[in-house]
Amino acid sequence: MVFFAPPEAHARIKERLKNLLYVPFRFETSGSQILFSDPQEPFPEPMPGLFMKNKNLLISRAIKDSIEAKEDSLENNQFLPTIEKIADEMTNALRNGKRVFFCGNGGSAADAQHLAAELSGKFYLDREPLPAQALHTNTSFLTAVANDYSYEEVFARAVKGEGKEGDVLVGISTSGNSANVVRALEAANNLKMITVGLTGKGGGKMKNLCQYLIEVSSSDTPRIQESHILIGHIICEIVEKEIFDNSLPITN
Repeated sequence: MVFFAPPEAHARIKERLKNLLYVPFRFETSGSQILFSDPQEPFPEPMPGLFMKNKNLLISRAIKDSIEAKEDSLENNQFLPTIEKIADEMTNALRNGKRVFFCGNGGSAADAQHLAAELSGKFYLDREPLPAQALHTNTSFLTAVANDYSYEEVFARAVKGEGKEGDVLVGISTSGNSANVVRALEAANNLKMITVGLTGKGGGKMKNLCQYLIEVSSSDTPRIQESHILIGHIICEIVEKEIFDNSLPITN
């Protein structure tokens, strides 16, 4: 017998079969295929054609799911106005000499660093840099605080050390529950900073800690992250054009 499952599920499936079956069986894998047979019979050959078809279905499904997550978010009538308000707040803060901070973990840390670079480097325009940074890029600081206090404190301590009233903190978490991002938002609120959150469906604990929250209408981490970087790019484009050349039309 040949059937398909994601590679990360293979070990779990094997254990489940052990609990369900009371006879010996043979179990091997090839890519996403699981080869399963009686121990006295030869294994079936892997099926390249079906495997390739399965990969094509996976690719198509991922693209469609990504599009659907963005379309579902557009159904929320607060989605576009919230993005516009965040861009306006960020623009006003930067015009008044304030700074923008980003924080997140894993893929969200990559997004934080990416978006900080769009502001401090450039997005479209050849212009002066804007003061923006991701809070995880100083690894000596990050590891020292994680070691001496806890990983939950790494972003909050950075906010307390560098944040000022009127600065902007953008917390990114697909679940909305990342403890170090939550602590950072609490610290930012205490300093009267402007707090922004990018999360997945529901908003998690961040929902009650952000002045502006954008919930992507999905519970699928990769699809949420793809929407987050799109939203971040839109905000960066608006901010750049508002500050440096608001006569330019928004790119089609």
